[in-house]
Formats: sequence, C-alpha cells, structure tokens
Amino acid sequence: MCLAATLEMFRSQRLSPEPLSWMAMGPTAVAGGSPANRKTRPLRLSHVVDLTQTLSPKFPSWPGYPSIEVRNTHNYARDGFLANAWHVHEHSGTHVDAPLHFSAQGWSAAEIPQESLVVPAVVIDIRGRVRRDPDTQVRMEDIRAWEKKHGRVPRGAAVLMWSGWERRAGDQAAYRNMDNQGIMHFPGFSREAAEFLVKERTAGGVGVDTLSLDYGPSTNFGAHFAVLPANRWGIENLANLGRIPPKGATLFVGVPRVQGASGGPSRILAVW
Repeated sequence: MCLAATLEMFRSQRLSPEPLSWMAMGPTAVAGGSPANRKTRPLRLSHVVDLTQTLSPKFPSWPGYPSIEVRNTHNYARDGFLANAWHVHEHSGTHVDAPLHFSAQGWSAAEIPQESLVVPAVVIDIRGRVRRDPDTQVRMEDIRAWEKKHGRVPRGAAVLMWSGWERRAGDQAAYRNMDNQGIMHFPGFSREAAEFLVKERTAGGVGVDTLSLDYGPSTNFGAHFAVLPANRWGIENLANLGRIPPKGATLFVGVPRVQGASGGPSRILAVW
C-alpha cells in the first residue's frame, strides 16, 4: 500500500483520545467500556517517519551479543516460495528493552500493555555537546530547557535523546567508540534525568540513538535501573530523530509479543 493510501486510510478512521493517555486509564479501559460513551476526534496525519535501523549481520551489536544470522530454509526454485530462519538476540538493532530486562518482577515484552505503546514523543537534542564530549548525558537542565520552550513533558510520553550518533551506525568500531581499555564512549541518559522523567513526569519510556540508555562508560546502568524496574520501557538504536518535531508526534512502538522476552527488535514509527 502506498503512503498516500495509508494516510487516507488513517484519516478515514475515528480514534478515541483516551488510549493515547495510558497512564490515566484503568487496566481494563482499552478493552472495556462503551464506545458510544466516548468522545471521538478524527486522527489526522500528514507525516509518517520510520525511526528503525535496518537490522543485518553488519549492524553494530553490544559487546558479547551475537549479530543476527539469517539462514535460508526454502527457495523459489525448489519450493516455489521464499522463507528464512533467523537466529537473533533480543537486544539487536533498533529494539525495545522490556521491564523484565532489569527487573525479575517487570513486564515481559508480551506483557507490556497495548495502550503504553502508542504515546506522545518528546525529542531532546543534545548534538551540540556530543560533538565536544561523546560521554555527555541527558541532564536535568536539558529537560528544563525543553519544557521552557515546549511546555511540560506530556504524561505517558516517550522521551527520546537525539545525539546524532546514528551517523556512525555503518561502522561498528565507530558506533561502539571503544578506547584501548575496552571502555565505550557514547551519550545516554543520566540516572537523575531518567528518575525525574519516571517519577515527576510519569514518562512511559525513554529512547536513544545509541547502543544503550546509559552512556558508554557506565558500569552501574543507572538509567536502566531508573526506568525498567518502574515498568517503563526503553528503546535503543533509534534512527531519523532529526526528521520528527521536538513535540507533537505520536510514537507507535512495535515490540514483538514473545512470551517471556526481555525485549526484542522492533519497528518504531512516528506520526503527526
């Protein structure tokens, strides 16, 4: 289906606004209730941007994690159709970290509520500092500066770090940016900022255009521990954050529904 037809299909639908405000809802609000009792508004879209990196055996991986392997099992000449078998690590390419990744009591990928996967997107631009210091982090002052310009971070939002690091994704050594001691250097969220977003702004999740929610030298994974055990999710290895507005887009998080999974490669779309 072409983009124009897809957009026309979305425009023709009517969407209840309540599912997009997932934190204000009860656990059965999406599945239950009478549609006739809900006010609706047209879902009007003019842009759809894919924030997903293409996953291949060459895409950079976290040290110790295997790259995806694709093995052909059926082909046109022999079988009349094409099919492949994948061997893929949960945390490969553009992927979601489910709460279970850092909390034994957290939701698995399959358990993340559907209403928390369609959320407002907030983009925080730290590219200027990254050019000078690859180990910089999203700090409280970045959030305050964003709110001064755009208003309070929306309840349930996905707060996305735009560092410009994706330009290195074609080169694993540059993307990991590892020094002679084996320490990686790239930006991420500070624990303080991550905790503030979860506790004070009720963010639904955070995302980065790097290998990790935490900055490269981290050994305590403070941002992960601030976000995931609170039953929020993270997204790593995002792309195209410069193509969406700092405020006003809606994020669709296509996490795979795999039982017991701590995450998984995901298709991430922004629309507005």
